[in-house]
Order: sequence, then C-alpha cells, then structure tokens
Amino acid sequence: MITLAQCIFSGILTGLLYSLIGLGLTIVWRSGRIVNLAQGEIIVLGGFVVWSLVAIFSPFWWLGLIISFVLLALVGLLIERFTFRPIIGQPIFSLFMMSIALILVFRGILMVGWGGEPQSFPVFFPIKATKLGPFIFDSSLFWGGIISFFAVVALTLFFERTKWGLKLSAVAEDHQIAQSLGISVKRAIMIAWVITALFACFASIVFLNGKTLTHLATVIGFRGVVVAILAGLESIMGIMLAGVIVGISEALARAYLDPLTGGGMADIVPFVIMIVIILIKPQGLFGWKVIERV
Repeated sequence: MITLAQCIFSGILTGLLYSLIGLGLTIVWRSGRIVNLAQGEIIVLGGFVVWSLVAIFSPFWWLGLIISFVLLALVGLLIERFTFRPIIGQPIFSLFMMSIALILVFRGILMVGWGGEPQSFPVFFPIKATKLGPFIFDSSLFWGGIISFFAVVALTLFFERTKWGLKLSAVAEDHQIAQSLGISVKRAIMIAWVITALFACFASIVFLNGKTLTHLATVIGFRGVVVAILAGLESIMGIMLAGVIVGISEALARAYLDPLTGGGMADIVPFVIMIVIILIKPQGLFGWKVIERV
C-alpha cells in the first residue's frame, strides 16, 4: 500500500514538472494558434545558457542567472520576429513545418555551441532526499513540483485577471476580432513568445537541477506535448491536471508494468492515454469547445 501511495505522490510531483514544460505549447497556441514543438530544445538551450553564465560569473551566480533570463527573453523575441511573424495568416501546415525547422536549428546550435559532452548542471535546490512520514522524495523533484504548481497558478491568474492576459486570450479566440477591438496581434504573439522563453529558462533550472546536462535532454519536450494535448491546448489550469495524470500513469507503469515487460511501458503509457482521450474528446480534457453558427 505504501508503495502504491509513493508512486502516486511521486507521479503527482513529476506531473507538475511536466505541466511546467507543457506551458510553452499552451501559451503560444493561445496567442497565435502556433504549435510550438521546439519547447524541449528551448528548455535545454536555457539550461546550457544558465550553466555557462553561472560558471562565468561565479561566485556571483545570481548575476549569471539574471542574464540568462534576459538572453532567453531575447531568444523568444527573435523566434517570433524572424520565424513566425512573416508567416502569420498562412495555413497551419506552414506553421507546423516552421516549428519542425526550429527543432533542427536549435539542435544544431546546441551541438555546435556546447558539443555532445555531458555537463553537470548547477544545484539551486537541495538534492538530498526529503522525507514526509513514510514517503521519501528526491528533493529536486519535491521542490520542483511545488514551484511548478505556483508557476501554473500565477500564469493562470495572469491570463484571467490582468489586462494583457485578457488581451492574449482575445487573440487566441480570433485574430480578426482582436484586431477590430484595437488589440495588436503581432505584439500579443511577441509577448507570448517572451513568456514562453522565460518559462523555458525557469523550467530548465527546475528540471535539470543537479542533473546531467546534455543535448539529449530535449526529449523532455515530448512529455510537454503529451500534457498540452491531453489537457487541451487552450487550458492553462487544465494542463496541471493533465500533467498529474501523465505523471501518475508513468509512475505506476514503471512500478508495476515495467517488471513484467522488461521495461519501456512507462514511456509508452502516457502516449496511449493521450491517443485514447483525443479519440473520445478531440479538443482534449479541458480544451475550448468550438461552437459555430450555421
């Protein structure tokens, strides 16, 4: 019984981390109907930037951290300005292919800039085990999950309670209607990309804390894709619940199915759940329902 509860609680914390990664897809989709499949690459790019600047500015590591966030915000601006702004209004297939191109470009930048050698990412949170009653958690996972929870809540309040958040939501609804209301669609999409890049830098710190940093870590982006699609690409609060579903299913599969199959089920089960949900509810568990007048 304790093993089951341990799996569930660990899955919840892991799922909260996944939701932080999936936010990169949701934010951009809400503002510009753009599929951001390169979030994993942006997160790892943020990780390498943080690793480099913290080492350069040591012992004033906090200064390197601040500069890292500034540089990632600049990356978000460049992505929006030179890749997606020129093709606004084009078919979604063009936007999808541009996202694929970004994946390849960023992977090339990572290999050329930092090579393939693994590096030790700085430790910003305690890495020793955290014990809560009979349960033991990795401290990075525990604090990362808690921080991710508050980050998702904060972003939800931004979109629902602030002026610019409501403007971004209006742009997500319809570009032409947003423009008729005096909202700059280009500026809204630019802000969305900056927020996405900042969250990618933040996610790299939380996810990679004390771990080995390598370009292969970009595969974490696929977990974000699963979570975002499962939740529905428009739902920010829903992405946290979808992340918990994915995290728990992955933890249970690793504990109970992997020993029976020789491994690998923990990687497959989240995708199976996503496919089943999409077949039943194409808009995702918490996505917006589109109602059209005939």
